Amino acid sequence: MNRELSWLEFNRRVLDESCAHSNPLLERLRFLSISVNNLDEFFMVRVAGLVAQQRQGIEAKSADGLTAAEQLTAIGDSVDRLQQKQQKCFGTLIEKLADQQIRIVKPETASPDQQEWLRGHFTDTIFPLLTPLSMDLAVPFPFIPNLGHALIFELKRATDDKKTEVFVRLPEGVGRLIELPESEPGLTELVTIDEVTRHFMDLLLPGYKVEGYGNFRVIRDSDLEVEEEAEDLVLTFETALKRRRRGSVVRLEFDSRIADSLREFVLSKLETRPPFVVSINDLIPLTNLQAIVGLERSQLKYEPFSPRIPESIRKNDGDCFQAIAQHDIFLHHPYESFDVVVQFLMQAAQDPNVVAIKQTLYRTSNDSPIIAALIEAAESGKSVTALVELKARFDEEANLRWARDLERAGVQVVFGYVGWKTHSKLSLVVRREEGKYVSYVHIGTGNYHPITARLYTDLSLLTAKPKIAHEVAQVFNFITGFAEPQNLDCLAISPIALRSTILNLINSEMEQVSSGNAGHIWAKMNSLVDPEIIDAFYRASQAGVKIELVIRGICCLRPNVHGMSENITVKSIIGRFLEHSRILCFGNGAELPSNQCIVYMGSSDLMPRNLDRRIETMVRIDEPSVRDRVLREIMQENFRDTDKSWEILPNGTSRRFPAPPENESFNVQDQMMLGHEPEAANDEPDAKLAEEEAETS
Repeated sequence: MNRELSWLEFNRRVLDESCAHSNPLLERLRFLSISVNNLDEFFMVRVAGLVAQQRQGIEAKSADGLTAAEQLTAIGDSVDRLQQKQQKCFGTLIEKLADQQIRIVKPETASPDQQEWLRGHFTDTIFPLLTPLSMDLAVPFPFIPNLGHALIFELKRATDDKKTEVFVRLPEGVGRLIELPESEPGLTELVTIDEVTRHFMDLLLPGYKVEGYGNFRVIRDSDLEVEEEAEDLVLTFETALKRRRRGSVVRLEFDSRIADSLREFVLSKLETRPPFVVSINDLIPLTNLQAIVGLERSQLKYEPFSPRIPESIRKNDGDCFQAIAQHDIFLHHPYESFDVVVQFLMQAAQDPNVVAIKQTLYRTSNDSPIIAALIEAAESGKSVTALVELKARFDEEANLRWARDLERAGVQVVFGYVGWKTHSKLSLVVRREEGKYVSYVHIGTGNYHPITARLYTDLSLLTAKPKIAHEVAQVFNFITGFAEPQNLDCLAISPIALRSTILNLINSEMEQVSSGNAGHIWAKMNSLVDPEIIDAFYRASQAGVKIELVIRGICCLRPNVHGMSENITVKSIIGRFLEHSRILCFGNGAELPSNQCIVYMGSSDLMPRNLDRRIETMVRIDEPSVRDRVLREIMQENFRDTDKSWEILPNGTSRRFPAPPENESFNVQDQMMLGHEPEAANDEPDAKLAEEEAETS
């Protein structure tokens, strides 16, 4: 299945949540906003890459046999259908918002008091930021940055009726929706900044009358191309980030109300005609829905949810090292708090017995407590190494800032392995205990980002097992010193051995079937794209291996095709939280779940970039109780979900699971939020008790 078309199908599933009546109204609007923002990024990166291929005459075909030109044609058709549905959803939601006393209005319809306030607001706040440019022959068409909005006016001068076109670029960093003062209790009214600018054009350009106007938005090629062997990688990235703002125009969006003459005027002023030129109703509100989602209307949003703190942490009065020393701690975020991981690193920074900290940083928050902890640790004299990945798409600028701050504090900052992204999620803390050094590690499936950890489902393993800690130390040495790890048993890392490990485990399931045993594979991923892995799944299916997959996003595998993949099923779960954890389970001669199966969790999706061009880490889960939780609490419950599940069909499209009888409906995310308090890992779990709990949950 084509990668790009599969992604668009995923975004359609996201958009469909904006139509789901089971979601609160503002949450439906949030899903619409996510689908719009997703589409922007898709054009900035994926479509831009295909356009570049086409312009350079590259005839290479994708894995499904399409040229760049053929893919762009198919993408255009699919995007048209997607955007029609986005606009239809927006219209429906606007009507429902009006029923809840939330309205987008025109300046002309505002009350006299609101008009007076709006005039003052425009004069004091908006007017100083606007620079109208008359588009005569001497004025070149101004540059509009990526995702930049602009207005184009046709004006008539009162003195001589002379017409002119005037361009007004809307300022960045200013909200596109303005909330008016209340005209009556409980009523929220908003106006768009473009309508306000039009309404007060007499203040901006006195002596002119508006004959026509419209707004448009530019999407540019925003993928970074840098020479990673550059002598000064940081300087190269800073230059490339500036260049990104000037990337070629891939898509030009016009408000559907714009006059044809103004539309053609804008197109004539661009150096080249963009490959995608579209008209969109209510362009500005669609791209700024967060202003509405952020309104204080708690009754229109999900009920607040508080993550749990594991009992083992509470029993040890919050002492992470003491708790980890007793048993491995397994966390399922966001149902169990990511604050435990933050607390682990903060305690490491403040503990006088900690001598060294090593940390990978792919993405983190603007006000990151993890960055603060690393800085505090370095300033207190500890040896701190931070592996900052500059190539984290759209977070490059933030990561550059963090790198500078960390270096100033004395942290040894490393920018990763030349040619490969460092995508592993690893922490290593070395602590002096009773005359010897003990290593504690954290291995995760998600980024060290406290904010997204409340929105994404991810996994964390905190352990002091010497063998795992030693292998994690080898991974750090590989990234910083380029020393290839030797004799790894607990970890599988890419691009060295992760692909071969997965292929060997798939082949092993086929051998189990040929020996008369069960062959069974479970996997949970964000994306399944890699052709070699997909072909291995096809071969395993044909050999009789049962394969059940939970793939949230892109899935290039075609399930349930007779003679090829009839033993493969794929589902996608789209819900309140973004499913982000990566898990691989192999029956090892038994039906899943079983005590003899092989289970991995880690940072890697099944994509060529993850397996061949990134440093990824997957850890084998050998602790029986942790493995049991992964199998029964996560995987088994994901397969039970009916409320938020989609079936991926052989042609790459998807359909919602049919609604079961009301008393049989099951929402895995709701169940996790209501779930029992998991205990810390035990060396010998009661397997019978675990089975009974799984049956009753």
